[in-house]
Amino acid sequence: MELIRPAGNSGKFYPDDPEAIKQMIIHWNNLLKKNLEDQKLLKLNPEAIVAPHAGYVYSGFTANYGHRILGNLHPKRIIVAGPSHHVYIRGISAGYFDAYETPFGLVQGDKAYLKELNRYFNFTFEETAHYLEHSTETQFPFIKYYNPEAKLVELIYGNADYLELADIFEYILRDKDNAIVVSTDLSHFHRQNLANEIDSNCLVAFEYKNLEIGLDKCEACGKTGLNALIKTATDLYMTTKVLDYRTSGDITGDTARVVGYMSGVAYFEKK
Repeated sequence: MELIRPAGNSGKFYPDDPEAIKQMIIHWNNLLKKNLEDQKLLKLNPEAIVAPHAGYVYSGFTANYGHRILGNLHPKRIIVAGPSHHVYIRGISAGYFDAYETPFGLVQGDKAYLKELNRYFNFTFEETAHYLEHSTETQFPFIKYYNPEAKLVELIYGNADYLELADIFEYILRDKDNAIVVSTDLSHFHRQNLANEIDSNCLVAFEYKNLEIGLDKCEACGKTGLNALIKTATDLYMTTKVLDYRTSGDITGDTARVVGYMSGVAYFEKK
């Protein structure tokens, strides 16, 4: 019997109607085409992206920007890493699922690749955590839309060290068939001007691969994953670039208690 990870957050964080998601994506891409000053960014081939995981009405544009560019790569498999919001996890839980449900249809899991990873890294399988987790699940519809043939590996971390996750990322990116999605939102529930100030630390840390700032001054729920990618990009001599930053206040107009969102890319410069 196949084990399928249900789309438990469908209809909550994103529409359960695939046509509604498609129209959102078309709208966001039209905005990029119309307003993006450097259209060359849309031609990048990143091996890793950072994307937020709030409701699509809040952070969908920012998340779509990264996934739109990741669609250029056409990876064989995509590893999505996000923090656990609902279940305490010691270390990292890997989703041993045969497939993942999305409004666009199933994304095939890659249990064979997970077995390979598990030869070198120690994963648990906290099944309940995977059924509840939105940080990873909100990425799945974008993956199915832009990379429909890619297989999926879901990693959810709790009490884990960023160095442990960085070792996994480095191993993953040594295979050219792979890509990584790091899921994180930034600061939570500050007033807009303070959120911008705090979030600027995360943006600088990522763009300039500054782990000191990332570890000490960045405030993000997926800080472990973000710093792991910074470490990986540094060790593998990757280029990093922030694509977009905004807050929920930029969308709703309510600037009293906002959440920050960013998207970014990490890629190997062509020689």
